[in-house]
Amino acid sequence: MAELVYRPVIGLARTMFKVWDLRIDCRGSEYIPRSGGAVLVSNHISYLDFVFNGLAALPQKRLVRFMAKESVFRHWLSGPLMRGMKHIPVDRSRGETAYAQALESLKSGEVVGVFPEATISQSFTLKSFKSGAARLAQEAGVPLIPMAVWGTQRLWTKGHPRNLGRSRTPITIRVGEALDAPRDQYAGAITRRLRERVQELLEAAQRAYPLRPGEHNAWWLPAHLGGTAPTPEQLRTAEAL
Repeated sequence: MAELVYRPVIGLARTMFKVWDLRIDCRGSEYIPRSGGAVLVSNHISYLDFVFNGLAALPQKRLVRFMAKESVFRHWLSGPLMRGMKHIPVDRSRGETAYAQALESLKSGEVVGVFPEATISQSFTLKSFKSGAARLAQEAGVPLIPMAVWGTQRLWTKGHPRNLGRSRTPITIRVGEALDAPRDQYAGAITRRLRERVQELLEAAQRAYPLRPGEHNAWWLPAHLGGTAPTPEQLRTAEAL
């Protein structure tokens, strides 16, 4: 039943990609298993990241069930679509409910998408990872699939206007090899390895990206790459004030 909603939404998304004239460079989709459960783990720099994460799974004919904040499910438009596609609402005051639903999906052979940073990174660098993705993979006995997206922040991110017109914006997606999550290992150690792998993929995506500082407004570039995005330290200072 979910696919009656999911597949038309995929068709709409692909149409919008053409309307926006996006330049999408996606590599590594073959690392997403064609069958069985898996936890797809990505960095988070845009409100649209889940769309491009899901796009990377399509060559393997997989539909990803994303964990997303509960407020999205209450919206008059996105709510029915999110529920219809069997995405998983996360109420931070009752996180165990979302965890149990994600675990059930994994054990039934689904791919579950997780953003372990929990919120969008406004510095466009990796924040610390929560251990939930590793614990889910351990308990379900499924692999972790690391991935990274880059360029999506130029379309729609926190603190900046949306850019959803015909922009020819490049979008780079990199998926990496599966990472095992043995039950006899500490979830924190697995999470550290996972973050390191996502960082490697993010740097690969950034190196492959066709635009550099000086060629375009650099607000979407992190400071260490010559951009004007706030550093993690600046953001922490601002939050403390």
